[in-house]
Amino acid sequence: MKKVLIIPVIFVLVGMLFMGCSKQNPISSETPPATAEKDLNLLAPKDIPNGAHYNLNIIGVPNDKTAEMDDNMGHRIFVKLDGKSKILLMEGDPFQVLDANGTDGNGAKFQLPNPDPDNDGVTVYSVYARALGKPGGKVDMTTGATDPGEDGIFGTADDIIVFSVDTLKVGREKGKPKWDNVSNELLYIYVDLDEDGVPERYNLFNEALQDYFWEYDNRGLKLLQLRFYEVPTDVTV
Repeated sequence: MKKVLIIPVIFVLVGMLFMGCSKQNPISSETPPATAEKDLNLLAPKDIPNGAHYNLNIIGVPNDKTAEMDDNMGHRIFVKLDGKSKILLMEGDPFQVLDANGTDGNGAKFQLPNPDPDNDGVTVYSVYARALGKPGGKVDMTTGATDPGEDGIFGTADDIIVFSVDTLKVGREKGKPKWDNVSNELLYIYVDLDEDGVPERYNLFNEALQDYFWEYDNRGLKLLQLRFYEVPTDVTV
């Protein structure tokens, strides 16, 4: 009888041992966000880099949004499906949507780091874009800023709005959407000060200008997707 009782006791002890080990080393069914993002990038198209990135979806909507969208921490901004919207650019780290509503006349707000602190034409990160949705939609996206009067690059008496002479033009064509490196258009302003056809380059958040923004002139594009990667782009090439 004693020998018969030893067997279940041993099994109980072994079972308790395994239960203790499982509590110390749980196997989670959830994949950490960073790991999941890197795994998904293994399937990334060849026209964009692999690796961690920040996604921003700019969504065209037919009706203006009325809800408060400050500090909602999402990865999307709503703009007019037809017409102009403004996305105010705020310097800071990390990438972050501060106000997702670009349809209310006040402008959406997007935070991003200075892409080229030395303004040497080599970025510390790059931005790629592709148009999604039903074929036919188009958008012109232009970087702008305010020239601060007498202390500005034009030296005028009043503040003036300055737009880059280099506009990003994106359209949703038939077929598989293609990624394009748009760092030159979205991370710099090019201003032809002397009107000689040779524009001056100013990086986002350059102290020569202030109140940077993107003007989003939409003609039916439902979704523009931007991806920001920590890889450099030489815009002087």
